Amino acid sequence: MRIFRYILILCFAAGAVAPAVAQERKLVQFSGVIHNADTNVVVPYVTVKNESFKGQTYTANHQGYFSFVAHEGDTISFSSVGYLSTQLVIPRVSEDKYTAMIKMKAEIKELPLVTPYPWASIDEFNLAFMSLEIADDDIVVARKNLSPESLAALAAVTPRSASEIQSFDATQRHIGLTNKAVNQRMANPLLSPFAWGNLIRQITEGNKSRNRSNQ
Repeated sequence: MRIFRYILILCFAAGAVAPAVAQERKLVQFSGVIHNADTNVVVPYVTVKNESFKGQTYTANHQGYFSFVAHEGDTISFSSVGYLSTQLVIPRVSEDKYTAMIKMKAEIKELPLVTPYPWASIDEFNLAFMSLEIADDDIVVARKNLSPESLAALAAVTPRSASEIQSFDATQRHIGLTNKAVNQRMANPLLSPFAWGNLIRQITEGNKSRNRSNQ
């Protein structure tokens, strides 16, 4: 009984000394802005918690800014969804305020693969599966596989063969050469009747001007 009394007295003494020690520590106005460590973009609405003083919790605003009163030596934790939690210990400062730039690193988690199904339970799936009408006739199955819808879906996912690619490339080259020849015929003035008419008119006008100058 006497030992229990001593332990109880020690607990009360420790509880009384702790606030006194906390009061002896200097109060500072702790402020800062929280950024993404990789992109330097502000991280909004981060939870800021003072782990050393009754677990007081604060929240940064939409611009990642926070400001509250704490003690020198307090451990401050920062946590947010999608980011790794980080901590900072307020150092001793000469002034009554301390400003810090907090960097939080994005946390990437790979979730397990989930395949959604249109059935709410296994019983509904079993009922739907048993109700399927699958034709046993090979002719019906072949017709379904050769339908335009099936062939179009198969063509959309089937890669081209080497011969098909070669044939397509040859066709494109032939079209390019044909267009080039057509453009050359149109660009050659000797093949244009309008160009010949302009040339004859220019020669005639030149002869007339020479005759006038000779007279």
